[in-house]
Amino acid sequence: MRLIDEDGSQVGVKQTSDALEYAYGKNLDLVEVAPQAAPPVARVMDYGKFRYQEEQKAKLARKHQSQVHVKEIKLRPKIATQDYETKKGHVVRFLNQRAKVKVTIMFRGRETSHPERGRDLLMRLAEDVKELGIVESPPLLDGRNMVMVLGPTKNAGVSRDAKAEDIQSSQEEIQGDRSGEAAAPTGDAEPPAREEVREAQA
Repeated sequence: MRLIDEDGSQVGVKQTSDALEYAYGKNLDLVEVAPQAAPPVARVMDYGKFRYQEEQKAKLARKHQSQVHVKEIKLRPKIATQDYETKKGHVVRFLNQRAKVKVTIMFRGRETSHPERGRDLLMRLAEDVKELGIVESPPLLDGRNMVMVLGPTKNAGVSRDAKAEDIQSSQEEIQGDRSGEAAAPTGDAEPPAREEVREAQA
């Protein structure tokens, strides 16, 4: 086999027994890194340290890997206004969670002959949530269903924090105004003082 030293330099082609003896002489391990090569390639290394480094690399890669969650919302083409607003609220919540949303229109019976109604409903929804979601897959007919996929925009998940800050600052302003009002003298305290002056003069 072709032997590679711990520093990456080539030692040369050696018998397996000689390679093992060379590695053990350095108190290291002999690891076959390219068994398909001719001759096979083995490297002298600290295998425990090598495994630890590989695990750390894999852990770091998983940490930086973004996990994409897909939520699904199902609608009917003749959905009532109240139900539509409820479903739209779910879509908004999912987008704010940085999830993709698969919106499915389910057709029944003769509804399949009017796919434009489902398409109009999907595009209406996309327009209503355009601040938070962008159409990644336009409405497509799939059997008796029509499907559209929305992905979160940069604003998704941020607007809620901004609104919370606005509400908090507004509450602080209101509390400040109220404390100022409590400290200011009221207009009802002066008339009795004037009456007391008139009585003293009389």
